[in-house]
Amino acid sequence: MISMTGFAWREWAGDDVSISVEIKGYNNRFLEVYVNLPPWLSYMEPKVRELISCFCGRGKVEVSIRLRELNAPLNVTVNTNAAGAYMQAISALASDLGIDAQLSVSQLIGMEGVLDIEKNRDEQRHWNMIEPVLRDAACAFQAEREREGKHTEEDILESICNIESALQTITAHIPHIEISIKENIKTRFKELVGDSAAHGGVVIDDNRILAETAMLLMKYTISEEVSRLSSHLAEFRAETAKNQQSGKKLDFLCQEINREINTIGSKNAMVEVSRAVVKMKEALENVREQLRNVE
Repeated sequence: MISMTGFAWREWAGDDVSISVEIKGYNNRFLEVYVNLPPWLSYMEPKVRELISCFCGRGKVEVSIRLRELNAPLNVTVNTNAAGAYMQAISALASDLGIDAQLSVSQLIGMEGVLDIEKNRDEQRHWNMIEPVLRDAACAFQAEREREGKHTEEDILESICNIESALQTITAHIPHIEISIKENIKTRFKELVGDSAAHGGVVIDDNRILAETAMLLMKYTISEEVSRLSSHLAEFRAETAKNQQSGKKLDFLCQEINREINTIGSKNAMVEVSRAVVKMKEALENVREQLRNVE
């Protein structure tokens, strides 16, 4: 099993570039990837999503990438229109106030929009540097989720073992349940036959009793439910063993297991079986709670 929750942090520094990648995972029914990039790296978002999707099947995943450049080549241009507009406005203000206005070049270029500064960035070069760091972080993220998922799987299988143990208790009582049903039916028929005979009624034969017994056994016996429940539990174990991303399938199996447990509980009248049903429900609830954490 693989947990949906996890965390990973990786960083790398070169001569003129430093990169950091942070990945966080949370529980979610479907896969949702949120990518946080500097605006000038937004073109990388589809590539980041594609890479993360190779590792994750479900969950909410937040990916934050930071990149700092040192000594990056720059293109600097002067917006003469903006500079001229500033000069005209300041000259007009000085004239209205009757003062002399002196504006140095250093002051002028510090005004917004006078200088346009653009870094020369090589998109492919940046991706070639970021991709290994991102992949390393994704691998660490996956390893953390697998480690946590292993502990979750152990806890889930322990609960499945508890359900199987309780099921064995119920199975052992099936013959007693059927015997009790038969005896109850015979006793009721004898009482009815006795009352009927006392009032001159017709005596009911044994075949009628057997037919009625068979009908009630079909209605109240739990053999089929026990058999189906045992099959679901075996399938649950098999799915867990063969599929790491089995959360959805196991959740469906839990629904089927719960249905059989409820039916057994509704048909039963024995205290020992009722106790076993309660234990199964408690264990199954723990399984369903844990499955919310895995893919």
